[in-house]
Amino acid sequence: MTRSDDPSRAPDVPAGRGGVPSRGGARRRAKPYDRDTALDAALTLFWEKGYHATSLRDLEAALQMKPGSIYAAFTSKEALYLATLDRYFDRGRAALRARIADAPTPLAGLAAYLRGFADSAGEGEGCRACMLVKTLIDVTPDTPAIAARARACLDAMQAEFAAAFARARDAGEIPPGADVARLARRYQADLTALRIEAHRRTAPAALRALAEDMAADMERAGRGQG
Repeated sequence: MTRSDDPSRAPDVPAGRGGVPSRGGARRRAKPYDRDTALDAALTLFWEKGYHATSLRDLEAALQMKPGSIYAAFTSKEALYLATLDRYFDRGRAALRARIADAPTPLAGLAAYLRGFADSAGEGEGCRACMLVKTLIDVTPDTPAIAARARACLDAMQAEFAAAFARARDAGEIPPGADVARLARRYQADLTALRIEAHRRTAPAALRALAEDMAADMERAGRGQG
């Protein structure tokens, strides 16, 4: 990355007397900074373009912030990307927990989460592949921290799935000897595949049918019938 593409490098501003920026280098006062708004804009941009394809100019336009302000708020492009990964994960986990909490049983909640994703897949962010998976595909050896964070988030989400299956086991929904870790891996793989189909713009009816098949398979497997 060149100096001009790295928000971790503050721009040079001509200094006047006493270190105060000279009139020629002065800039208009920036709009009030709102961290949540900036993170949402960065998340949308990074999710669409990926880490490496996103330039500082892209970030300036999306966040409506100057390079120096981006640096002051987030330290670097990498730190900003890590913050968006955390935000993406937190939202996904919250949505899963809410779906399970609203369902009559844990297994019903997991099934509803799959079906609900298919129902909303044509709306905005729902039609994109998982940001965590896209990140693992996009990263290179010079960004190990990003790869590690994406893996950690995927592992943490898989643990959420396993915990839900464990509650289903405790409730008698699935056999006492069910391998909840294995069920969680299968569930995560199905969800990833469903998101890829949405990313491919699969017809909504076909996507809902696929989600229904996955949910039914998961329910049968959980009961030891798959």
